[in-house]
Amino acid sequence: MSIQSVDSHRHRVVIIGSGFGGLFGAQALKRADVDVTVVARTTHHLFQPLLYQVATGILSVGDIAPATRLVLRKQRNAQVLLGDVESIDLDSKKVTSRLLDRTTVTEYDSLIVAAGAGQSYFGNDHFAKFAPGMKTIDDALELRGRILGAFEQAELSQDPEERARLLTFVVVGAGPTGVELAGQIAELAHRTLKGAFRSIDPGSARVILLDGAPVVLPVYGGKLSANAAARLEKMGVEIQPNAMVTGVDADGLVVKDKDGSERRIESQCKVWSAGVQASPLGKQLGEQSGAEVDRAGRVHVLPDLTLPGHPEVFVIGDMMALDNLPGLAQVAMQGGKYAAKQIKANLAGDDRSTRQPFKYFDKGSMATISRFSAVAKVGKLEITGFIGWVAWLAIHLMYLVGFRSKFSTMLSWTVTFLGRGRAQMASTEQQVFARVAIEDLQDYERARHAGLIGDPAVVFTGEERAG
Repeated sequence: MSIQSVDSHRHRVVIIGSGFGGLFGAQALKRADVDVTVVARTTHHLFQPLLYQVATGILSVGDIAPATRLVLRKQRNAQVLLGDVESIDLDSKKVTSRLLDRTTVTEYDSLIVAAGAGQSYFGNDHFAKFAPGMKTIDDALELRGRILGAFEQAELSQDPEERARLLTFVVVGAGPTGVELAGQIAELAHRTLKGAFRSIDPGSARVILLDGAPVVLPVYGGKLSANAAARLEKMGVEIQPNAMVTGVDADGLVVKDKDGSERRIESQCKVWSAGVQASPLGKQLGEQSGAEVDRAGRVHVLPDLTLPGHPEVFVIGDMMALDNLPGLAQVAMQGGKYAAKQIKANLAGDDRSTRQPFKYFDKGSMATISRFSAVAKVGKLEITGFIGWVAWLAIHLMYLVGFRSKFSTMLSWTVTFLGRGRAQMASTEQQVFARVAIEDLQDYERARHAGLIGDPAVVFTGEERAG
């Protein structure tokens, strides 16, 4: 175990997470008389709203995931530590993280918890093996392999039923991510892959969008939901509302309709975008501070984004529950900046009891449906079609980190949206199966440490291990 510490005369700020909240919080402290330590489980800052474009071959990983160290390298008061935070001790003001077999304890004076959220399967975590989510780079690369691999397998098949199963793509969840992904799979099949195969017609692929709600994009509602649904249906996407998924396996899924009847959809490639679950760290914070934690794992924070009895601990982004704020990037960004502002005010001698409450400035929300078509809502203003799409392009380009990322993204968008090509169409078998293999290995190691199975050197022969 190592203990990470800095000079005692400087105020120590530890930030958990390198997402929007964590990164913007760290950058807001650039000129403060503090030492900032960002502890993150990944080496990159992920621009998650564009993750679906990696999964469908439009953008590269580097376009949306710059290395956090390189983003912060000119910020002399900041350092980055790689590790998965396992525990937070609010009384001793320590954060414990682990990287492989190395445990690191980092002490803090102020703490910003921005650990984000993962995919929620509503108690059916075994669905993840057959229907990966859309929260990480690994998810996106796996999905790209599954999507492209389904077309390749269909090209080799001579069985009509098998071909139909392979060319049926199901997206579970009709929120912004689900709508955007369904639209891009449809464009991939009908536009990009047109004429690329000899035995199959990619345009015959079925893209099904399922949701338990009665409409797509339920958070938008009204005109915007109707507009999005009409555009998707024009592209050939089959929208199936009021449909709850009750079972998922390798070859398909079981759906329960509004009338209580169940049916099965045969599909090899399935994507889950139906819910989110905050980091498990939220439960720890709730138990230690007495703060309430909701069903999604979010911590009910005070108006200044802190925990009861711990004014030095800020919880922001997808981990916080306050005034029914949505889980949007803007909420995390503004929360990170707000927390940094309060820390600087405290150092200047301001009384913590006089803090102004966090006020979220709603800059609107938007979702792209296809090329040249998007929906956006800014206050009472509703925008659809081409104008909404241009606004979507501009906003997302503005918040990408780094000039190089902006330039390469603009180039990729030009090639994809004005032409038919997509630059990132490579996929490997390892991308598809690596996550499952790693999970199986982790399960095996846990069982071995629990004494349920023997040593692998005894169980497997050299030939079996090589295989």
